[in-house]
Amino acid sequence: MTTRARPRRGDPALGTIAVVALGLYVLFILVPVIMSAWKSLTDENPLLAQSRFVGIANYTEMTHDSALAASLTFTLILAAAVTLVANAAGIGFATLLNKTSLSFRVMRTVAFLPQVLSGVIVAFVWRYLLAQDGILNHVLLSLGIIGQPVTWLGTPHLAMFSVGLVAAWVLTGFTTVVHLAALQSIPVELYQAAMVDGAGRWKRFRHITFPMLAPGTTISVTISLITMLKLYDIIAVLTSGGPADSTQSTALYIIQLAFTDDRYGYASAVAMLLLVVSAGIALTVTSLLRRREVEL
Repeated sequence: MTTRARPRRGDPALGTIAVVALGLYVLFILVPVIMSAWKSLTDENPLLAQSRFVGIANYTEMTHDSALAASLTFTLILAAAVTLVANAAGIGFATLLNKTSLSFRVMRTVAFLPQVLSGVIVAFVWRYLLAQDGILNHVLLSLGIIGQPVTWLGTPHLAMFSVGLVAAWVLTGFTTVVHLAALQSIPVELYQAAMVDGAGRWKRFRHITFPMLAPGTTISVTISLITMLKLYDIIAVLTSGGPADSTQSTALYIIQLAFTDDRYGYASAVAMLLLVVSAGIALTVTSLLRRREVEL
């Protein structure tokens, strides 16, 4: 007599975890977004007894807000530049550190260290390094590269460069680890076959390594862009958006509107704009990079 096997039911513990995870997502992601969307349609201000529904007035105001336009332009340029530099550096470092010895494992840990540190701590350290009487100017003066101290954080263009440098330095730790993981998933046989065919180091990188890195690059570039579009802590500590608002990111502008100008309604509208812009860019870039994966 044949015994029919009963269908196995799912583990109740997994269902519980899924429900808890979904509940946390709704509570800490969806609910705040919905509340922010509603507030963006009001003139909420803690100095007013009651808030009024103003419809799309806040969104209309954004069309002629020069400070918002400047902050959004800076944010987009910073995100594009830092993402490009950090991912290029990440691929380079990952290629150099793709070894199995203990010393290379230690160097991989060191490379990831900036990503582990708090952005506030990183910014404080770099602010000390980039000060007019800081270590960087002292080294450059002692080597005779510059004749007088450079105000890295005191002039608009140098301040923008400095913010980008610090952000790229932090982000490179993440991009290195992602690309290193992608490198280690490439079959060694492909390199061995290429070497038998006489392919040099550059040809192996161009025809094997770079194409096979495509999935890791998609993840790295997308997360890098999202991280930079909402960058706040490093800029707040390093330059506070100055000088002359030249390094004011959109996230920093939202904080200023909400907690300095007490314009919660308008700040929520700008936050919704940043959310839509970030989502649009992330989806577009992901779609393009995944299309590249298919073509490769």
